[in-house]
Amino acid sequence: MPAISGNEYIKRIDGLQHDVWVDGKKIVGPISQHLAYKGAMKSKARLYDKQLHSDYLSHMTFPSPLTGNRVGLSYLEPKSIEDLSKRRNMIQTWAKDTAGMMGRSPDYMNTALMTLAAASSILKEQDAFYAKNLIQFFETAREQDLSFTHSFINPQVNRSSAYQESSSEPIAAKIVKETSEGIVIKGARLLATEGGMTDEVIVLPSKNIPSGEKEYAFSCSIPSNSSGLKFIGRSSFYGSESAFDHPLSSRFDEMDTILVFDNVLVPWDRVFIYNNVQIAQKMFQLSSFIPHTLHQVICRQIVKTEFLIGTAQLLITSLNISEYHHIQEKISDMIMGLETLKSLLFRAENEATIDMWGTTTPNRDPLFVAVNLFTKLYPQWTQMLQRIGASGMIALPTENDFECVEIKEDLSQYLQTSTLNARERTKLFRLAWDLTMSNFGSRQTLYEQYFFGDPERLHSNLYFGYNRDQYMEQVRQFLNRTN
Repeated sequence: MPAISGNEYIKRIDGLQHDVWVDGKKIVGPISQHLAYKGAMKSKARLYDKQLHSDYLSHMTFPSPLTGNRVGLSYLEPKSIEDLSKRRNMIQTWAKDTAGMMGRSPDYMNTALMTLAAASSILKEQDAFYAKNLIQFFETAREQDLSFTHSFINPQVNRSSAYQESSSEPIAAKIVKETSEGIVIKGARLLATEGGMTDEVIVLPSKNIPSGEKEYAFSCSIPSNSSGLKFIGRSSFYGSESAFDHPLSSRFDEMDTILVFDNVLVPWDRVFIYNNVQIAQKMFQLSSFIPHTLHQVICRQIVKTEFLIGTAQLLITSLNISEYHHIQEKISDMIMGLETLKSLLFRAENEATIDMWGTTTPNRDPLFVAVNLFTKLYPQWTQMLQRIGASGMIALPTENDFECVEIKEDLSQYLQTSTLNARERTKLFRLAWDLTMSNFGSRQTLYEQYFFGDPERLHSNLYFGYNRDQYMEQVRQFLNRTN
C-alpha cells in the first residue's frame, strides 16, 4: 500500500482497537469518534488526503525506490540541497493546514525514522541482524505509510544526573526478560503525544539511562495494539465540536499519553538496539537524526509564527489601534523573530553537507540557534496577543449566544468594532483566546518550550556543540600584534 488517504488512515486506526484510557474510562468503539481524539484524527486525515490531491501529489510524494508507487515525501532521504528544499515545501504545506499547531504531524517521526535507517550500519557494531531489522522496518513504514508516536522520556521519579532506580518493580520501561520470540518490556514511558491514534509506537533509548544498567538501553517499534501496551491520556483539551467557540482545540488537540508496558513482548525482528548503551548514544551522535528533526521542527514553527502574526494583525485592525507605538513595537518584534527564523533555516539548508552515510544534512548550528530562540520567543508572542486583545479576550460569547433570540441583538450592538460586526469580531477573538489562554493554548506554550527537550539542555547543546576556536584564535592574534 503506497501513500494513504485520510479515510484509509481512520479506518486503519479504528480497526486496531488500542487499549486507551481517558478520564478513568477505557475507550470502547471507534477511537476516531471519541471526543478526545475526534478533532485531531480528522485533521490528520486531512493531511493524508492533501498528499494525494492532484494539486499537491507531485511535491508531497515521490516514487518508491522499491515499487515505483507514490510514497510520502517525508520518507525521502535527501541527496541534495534541492531535496532539502522539497522536504521543506512538503513540511510547510502540511503545517499550513494545521496552522503549525500539530507538533506530531506524520512528517516528524517519518523524518526521524529516515535518518536512523540511513545510518543503520552503526547497528552492525552490535550485530548485522539489528541493522537489517531497522532497514526492513523503514521500508515497511514507507511503503504502507505508517503513522507513529514515540517516547524516550522516563517517568519523573528522580531527575538527578545520577538517577538509580530502587523500586522492586520497574518504573522506567526496561527489558525484564529475553525469550526465543523476543524481548519483554515492563515499566512506563512519557510522553507519547498522539498515543492511541497511530499505527505504531517507536521506543527510543532514554537520554537518562541509569549508570551501568544496560537493560534500559533498547530501541524498537511495536504495533499500538500490542498485548500489554496501555495508553493513559491526560485531560482532553477538546473544548467542543464548535469551530466558532474552539477554533483550534476542536481540530488540533493532540492527546498526550503515558505508555504502560505490562510485560509487552517485542519480536526480535522489531528490535533495533538491545542492551547496548554505546550504540544507543552513537545512533543520536553520528546519525543525522538531530539536524533533520530540527529542520522539520523549524519549518513548522515558522508557519506557526506566521499564523501568530496574522492573528495579531487582525486583532489590531479590528480595534483600529495601529497608530500606537507600543503596538507597532510588538508586531515589529514578531516580524524580527520570524525573519530571523527564516534566515537561520535558509543558512542551514544552503550550508548543508553530505554526512558519512551519504545523507545531505542541514547545518545544525543555525538550527540549534533557531530552536533555542523559538523557546524564548513563543511565550513572549502569546503574551503580546493577550495584551493586544486585553479585556476583549475575556468577555467572549459563544456560538449559541448568537443564536439566542433574547440576547443576540444586544451582542450585535455592543460587541461590534469599527471594522467587524459582533459575530466576526467574537470569532476572531475566540481564536486568539484559544491560541493563548485556553487549556489548549496553555499546553501549546509549554509544549513549544520543551518540544526538543529541556531548554537548559538545548542551551548546553549549543554551548558545547558550537565551534568557537577560530574566534578565540582571532583574539589571540590580535593580542599578539605589536602594531
